[in-house]
Amino acid sequence: MLLRVSLIAVICMLASGCMVWVEDNSDLERFVNKTRAKPAGKIEPLPEYKPYQSFVYEGASLREPYVPLQPMQAVGQLADTKRENKNDLKPDTVRPKAYLEEFSLDDLVMVGTITRRGKDKLWALIKDGERAVHRVSVGDHMGLDYGEVITIDERKVELVEIVSNGRGGWMKRPRVVALEERGTEAKKR
Repeated sequence: MLLRVSLIAVICMLASGCMVWVEDNSDLERFVNKTRAKPAGKIEPLPEYKPYQSFVYEGASLREPYVPLQPMQAVGQLADTKRENKNDLKPDTVRPKAYLEEFSLDDLVMVGTITRRGKDKLWALIKDGERAVHRVSVGDHMGLDYGEVITIDERKVELVEIVSNGRGGWMKRPRVVALEERGTEAKKR
């Protein structure tokens, strides 16, 4: 019991020492006035915000840079290549363009196929960049580079484009529009 009373007395003495009231706060007022009298600091303005400028890559319709223009097995084929350039291969610019020729092949997606009852003809269903679905058959044209559909199966549409060979002539380039995966359709929305 004596231990408890002495412990309480020590705690009371320590606590009363922390509660000393200061009557004279003139040194605090001098410090505040001295700090206020100093010139205000200068805040630098925020850096100028430069808005993001998007870039649209328009080289998708050009030839693949890592695919040779025309494979050559022998030196003698160089003359054949020159003759091929003069073979009058060029796109038919006179024919009316199909609606799907307004879109890049990267914007066109195969979403399915259909057939007519009793017929063996298979049509591909192609979704354009505006989310409309079109029926395409062999011989139809699509894409920006005069692409002509050559085969259609359940998983893909194969076509051949006529593109510039970079030497003043034209060459054929095979392309494929594959069936859209269900997971990617949900991601595009």
